[in-house]
Amino acid sequence: MRERELAPYAARPGRAGGRRHREPPPRGRSEYQRDRDRIVHSGAFRRLEYKTQVFVNHEGDLFRTRLTHSLEVAQIARSVARSLRLDEDLTEAIALAHDLGHTPFGHTGQDALNACMKPYGGFEHNLQSLRVVDLLEQRYAAFDGLNLTFETREGILKHCSRRHAPGLGDVGARFIKRRRPSLEAQIANLADEIAYNNHDVDDGVRSGLLDLEQLSRVKVFARHMRAVQHEHPRVSGTRLRHETVRRMIDTLVTDLIRTSEAHIRRHAPASLEEARRAPPLIAFSPRIRDESLDLKQFLRRNLYQHYRVTRMSNKARRIVTDLFRAFLSDLHLLPPEHQARAQADAPRAIADYIAGMTDRYAMLEHRRLFAIEAA
Repeated sequence: MRERELAPYAARPGRAGGRRHREPPPRGRSEYQRDRDRIVHSGAFRRLEYKTQVFVNHEGDLFRTRLTHSLEVAQIARSVARSLRLDEDLTEAIALAHDLGHTPFGHTGQDALNACMKPYGGFEHNLQSLRVVDLLEQRYAAFDGLNLTFETREGILKHCSRRHAPGLGDVGARFIKRRRPSLEAQIANLADEIAYNNHDVDDGVRSGLLDLEQLSRVKVFARHMRAVQHEHPRVSGTRLRHETVRRMIDTLVTDLIRTSEAHIRRHAPASLEEARRAPPLIAFSPRIRDESLDLKQFLRRNLYQHYRVTRMSNKARRIVTDLFRAFLSDLHLLPPEHQARAQADAPRAIADYIAGMTDRYAMLEHRRLFAIEAA
């Protein structure tokens, strides 16, 4: 969508909030397109291919990873942004970057690393994603990080405590002033929720940890499955699951667009700054929000706490904890480039190293350090 076609409350690449390091303007693409391209070409983005969503990478080739999840979030987010006349490229950049700082082994890895880092300021993957794009990527001669625009960096930082906000400069200011991020960032946040809830259903059934009989007790799934069965009486198995999930996603996206349109009409922001001062304008209707919460609680009880997932989570927690303690006890166990960074702040440098690992690399490092026969 061309800039003149954007809504007045959209983020505009021609008025982007600037980069941490001054650069000439891009040629042949907008500022937000440049951000998206830098994210896609980053090492952190490529490593998402081998980072857990729910199922650890070696458990199967067809389960979602952080990379495929990020692509699905970006697709959903772009569709919503286009319907609301917002900047699709900014929305896509935020969606693609939102998990760059995630640890191996999903939320279990994050929780384990946060526990290790508790005496040293803690660990949170949104803050780590910002750290990746601001500092840890080493691709450009003139600066560390990817040097993204303010709007993309702001969108990556979904959550931040008042304790951390003052140290984050421009992107931390909104948490102090209690302002909203751009509507593009709000879309990316809810697209993330749509993607992981529905695709965890798909992966859960594929894995055999969930079945359609269980899911038929979940209101939102049961309603859509009945509609599929009514229209296609002979459909079953994989096609029934895929068609049901597809319709659930369509319902959520449609509701998000319609509800957000209503909020925008009610508050009528005349600019991006007015949209920031308004209550959240991108939202689900109360009914769909309740149904989504019901699905999320079902997944927590029946998938995320399933004994097979719990067993793998326990192993993952041990791997992350063992690695952190080993490196902290002897910095010479770190690769040379990380040893150099550890001279300034050893715990944070170790957290950076572990957070950047893929699942399989973390398992390999653990074997190297703790298995007698490993090289």
